[in-house]
Amino acid sequence: MGGVRLRGFGWRHAGRRAWAVRGVDLWVRRGERVLLLGPSGAGKSTVLAALAGLLPEDSGEQEGIIEIDGRPPAEVRERVGIVFQDPQSQLVMARSGDDVAFGLENRGVPAAQIWPRVDEALQRVGFPYHRDRRTAALSGGEQQRLALAGALALRPDLLLLDEPTANLDPAGADLVRAAIARAVDGDTTLILVEHRIADALPLVDRVVVLEAGGGVRADGTPEAVFAAHGDALAADGVWVPGRQFPPRPAIAPAGEVLLTADRLGQPPRLAPTNLTVRAGEALAVLGPNGAGKSTLALLLGGLLKPGTGRLSGSTELAGADARTAPHRWRAPALARRIGSVFQDPEHQFVTSTVFDELALGPRRTGATDAVVRQRVDDLLQRLRLDKLAGANPYTLSGGEARRLSVATALATAPRLVICDEPTFGQDRRTWRELVDLFAELRDAGHGLVTVTHDTDFVAALADRTLTLRPVPRRGDDPSDRPDLPTREPGDGRPVDRGRPAGSEGGMRMSPTDDAGPATAGQR
Repeated sequence: MGGVRLRGFGWRHAGRRAWAVRGVDLWVRRGERVLLLGPSGAGKSTVLAALAGLLPEDSGEQEGIIEIDGRPPAEVRERVGIVFQDPQSQLVMARSGDDVAFGLENRGVPAAQIWPRVDEALQRVGFPYHRDRRTAALSGGEQQRLALAGALALRPDLLLLDEPTANLDPAGADLVRAAIARAVDGDTTLILVEHRIADALPLVDRVVVLEAGGGVRADGTPEAVFAAHGDALAADGVWVPGRQFPPRPAIAPAGEVLLTADRLGQPPRLAPTNLTVRAGEALAVLGPNGAGKSTLALLLGGLLKPGTGRLSGSTELAGADARTAPHRWRAPALARRIGSVFQDPEHQFVTSTVFDELALGPRRTGATDAVVRQRVDDLLQRLRLDKLAGANPYTLSGGEARRLSVATALATAPRLVICDEPTFGQDRRTWRELVDLFAELRDAGHGLVTVTHDTDFVAALADRTLTLRPVPRRGDDPSDRPDLPTREPGDGRPVDRGRPAGSEGGMRMSPTDDAGPATAGQR
């Protein structure tokens, strides 16, 4: 494939006043490996979507030119592979192998070649299951590996990756980076978007930095770009290697117990787990993908009925409901007491504007219009969403959507906040602002539980850690899944479209106790 060329390229989503990206002039030669950087909201994901031919004319306004080998991206889609920021958005089949085979079938690959290419792609990304594993039973990190396998199986000339390791544990991220390194040969052009870039630098030979207000700010080798612009880029939110933030330790010891879990579990996703959550403390839940972290977050948030054990709120948190399990609390009471941030931000958006999304919770808990307005305005300003108050939540960038999901959890001023990957998609500046915000909440006496793979976030904020560990799993054999009919590629039968993949599904972990040396740590 020849060069990728953008000349004065810009895109504005339908219904938005501000341009998602504008004034981009860029030429990427065949075989180059480019790291595309920029602050959150600078338009990185939009550029990748445009190159993949995924921005139809009726969904917004384009200016300038964007070409791949001299042709519009929509005309060369079969030569482009992309992994989105949200892997769930591109998983369409009920079984993992079928999902990887889906693109190959659509491209007309001979049936005899499909399964060997599927198995090769799954192996290259370190996918831990047989191809018959249900996509609905994959954790968020496992979904990312599967989506990458689907892109690699196509053997694209241009590979576009939008934060492919964002929700992976360190071992899984290493596997994916190794797979990318093996997949990108001299004839494959790679454009990679990553916020946390130190580990990604060995994959690239060029860095391009988008300016938040439009245009390209810097372009060159990693060494040259960071030497000339490192300080300024870090100040503007780019994750420049070697610049760490100091920790934010608690200003006082932890307070009263808010929640107590006694052998709390959800077979087969989460084995019985013991823990306490205290006021004025930040607890980080760690562990490999598939260990049940997101399931635990849903249980602690009162959003999932426990399968085993017991979860109880203290009088400090629940008042008269202290003897009642959180999942049985009335919705307004739950919203006032516990705020939850899901792994996928879009799973909690229910209105058509950012303002209304933030106002919904306070309104349902009976807050006056004046209180609602003040609380929403404060959150919009604090999380840099004030210019997006009238925007549709589903048009936000990944980092903006994550900050909105955090803000919705805080809008009801809950005593306890449960966050699943709260720093996903954040640039350096907004990451620091989220850490500062969480530290202030903790120091004001709120409880904080975060599910995260972000080791920097743990080092900066966590007062205590709980590590979940998976145990060997059964049920991966297709004979255990009679609800999924056998289907061979190219057999002409209707496509079996799977349910949206759940978080941390189908996993089990070893029993944990937050007082045990193997699973918990105190800083």
